[in-house]
Amino acid sequence: MNMRVADGLVVCAVALLLAGCCSAGPQALSITTIKQDPYTMAKGSQLEGYCIDLLSVLAKKLGFKYNLHLVKDGRYGSLDESGNWNGMIGEVVRGEADLAVAPLTVTAVRERSVDITKPFMQTGLSFILRKDVEAEDPGYFSFLCPFSTETWVGILVAYLVTAVCIYIATRLSPCEWAEPQAEENNFTLLQSLWYVAGALTLQGAGPHPKALSGRVISAIWWLFTVALLACYFANLSSMLHSDSSNVAVKTFEDLANQDIIEYGTVNGSSTFSFFKFSDNQSYRRIFENMERRKSYVGTMEEGIRRAQEGNYAFIGESVSLDLVVARYCNLARSQDVIGMRGYSIVAPLGSPLVKNLSVAILELSESGKLEFLRNKWWANSCMAEGAKASSLKPHSLKGMFLVLALGLGIGILLALLELASKSRSSAKDQKKSCCTVLSGELSQRLGNRSEEKTAETPEKSKV
Repeated sequence: MNMRVADGLVVCAVALLLAGCCSAGPQALSITTIKQDPYTMAKGSQLEGYCIDLLSVLAKKLGFKYNLHLVKDGRYGSLDESGNWNGMIGEVVRGEADLAVAPLTVTAVRERSVDITKPFMQTGLSFILRKDVEAEDPGYFSFLCPFSTETWVGILVAYLVTAVCIYIATRLSPCEWAEPQAEENNFTLLQSLWYVAGALTLQGAGPHPKALSGRVISAIWWLFTVALLACYFANLSSMLHSDSSNVAVKTFEDLANQDIIEYGTVNGSSTFSFFKFSDNQSYRRIFENMERRKSYVGTMEEGIRRAQEGNYAFIGESVSLDLVVARYCNLARSQDVIGMRGYSIVAPLGSPLVKNLSVAILELSESGKLEFLRNKWWANSCMAEGAKASSLKPHSLKGMFLVLALGLGIGILLALLELASKSRSSAKDQKKSCCTVLSGELSQRLGNRSEEKTAETPEKSKV
């Protein structure tokens, strides 16, 4: 009897265990992440961002459930002095998390301690500066920069050749110069040069050629002029509005060779390790400078704040810096990108999830889903503001104003010389001194209105 009762209890226990196993679904994965725009951001009590969307797509594609939490120490993961991992890498190594989904850079040190999937995003290292810190003072003749020296020489040669061709055509054509012995030709070499110059500036200068040959040459020159000016003003506008055309520090080499702009990166990050262990002499100088000045920062937010405040270049991942530049319109990123690497998902060593996650990431990349998520979270908020602030600053055109001032001064000087030449001829005819005649001319030309007003004043007083 007791044996039957015992057997019954065993059967019931086994049945309960089987029922529990059948009713229980797959265990939810524990996933750690870190707050960083736009990968993971707080929205009320929920989280949103690129990594949150990516994780949702992967979970739906592979059919797993997960519980998401923020890393306790707020770090990505690096080895401390005792050789232990901190941050998200540490949680994965210690078994506190099954996956780490964040902008984690693939490095050799991390690869030894954890398994890493195929990268879901490619990036590199670059730096950001405040725009007013990086901009050089435009030169007085910066308005000549849209064309190279060779192009300007070519334009000058084309101008001279066209003037000579018009000069020759108008002298050879009987429609233009019917009787060379009885009349003068309007198109002298000087007049031809003046006519072509007028067409080049879209002002025109008569008389125009009457012969077909001269008109054909003129029409071709006009077409050339319109195309030339269109290219010039398009390039000039692009250069004046470009954020990086006047960058004082363009590359990491420039950054290493100057001591005016302070620079740094996040202490203990993969970027920090890149410069620390680099064999490149310029990169080593950058690290030594950061060590000497202690110019590195604790977080990326601190680096962005210092870059906005003043003379500081923050070095970081180019993808993350692109977002910073898109949101903070007073910052600009260098076009120099070094140390190409990728962002990947991290799992414990020997995890069976890595293979499936890697395949899923490749499929999402091939289908364009990753690019869609990138465009969604990297929207540029500075485009509208940049369109509003499109007016040119006076200092950008100071070279053109200088040329105008010189031209006006030369024009006045030439007018005085012409007046002096006329006064000299009149002085010979009237047998007077040149200074007397010149002062009389100046008095007549500049003092007429004053004398008239002086003469009118007594009459008005009498009235």
